[in-house]
Amino acid sequence: MKIFVGLGNPGKQYNQTRHNIGFEVIDELSKKWDIPLDQAKHKGIYGTGTAGGEKILLLKPLTYMNLSGESIAAVMNFFKASIEDVVILYDDLDLPVGKIRLRQKGSAGGHNGIKSTIAHLGSQEFNRIRIGIGRPVGRMSVTDYVLGRFSKEEWGEMGNVIEKCTKACGESAQRPFLQVMNEYNG
Repeated sequence: MKIFVGLGNPGKQYNQTRHNIGFEVIDELSKKWDIPLDQAKHKGIYGTGTAGGEKILLLKPLTYMNLSGESIAAVMNFFKASIEDVVILYDDLDLPVGKIRLRQKGSAGGHNGIKSTIAHLGSQEFNRIRIGIGRPVGRMSVTDYVLGRFSKEEWGEMGNVIEKCTKACGESAQRPFLQVMNEYNG
């Protein structure tokens, strides 16, 4: 089973905010793969199905960003999933809007959702797709920036990014993440 986790915050007020881009990718995968997010357990909402002959689980933790690891660990424990079969999608301030970067391990880089994930999984060696949201300009705080919505131009670009992420997820369901990583980061 492959598990794809999008990080974000629950609630309509957070829809289409920079911090919720991981949720947006999971929603797109849900549509594309016809896997409804219809289970509310393990501190998240998830759905299971198949894509390309592979069993898939899509997860959106509902713990708020800073506690995301609680839901991820609970799902992994319940389904007896291996850390190698998990891909976590999340926003990254250090990448410009429109860029994605696939990694197999790394630090949290200041991202509280990833800090929580590392703490609950006991490892920083898990597959991830970092989605660039850029940094705030001027005096805007990081919190206000990540909880803010994309500009109309940025949101148009994010549609392409979401599509690129769904393709990367589809490919990583079929072949080793390292191969997909080398292709997308190349």
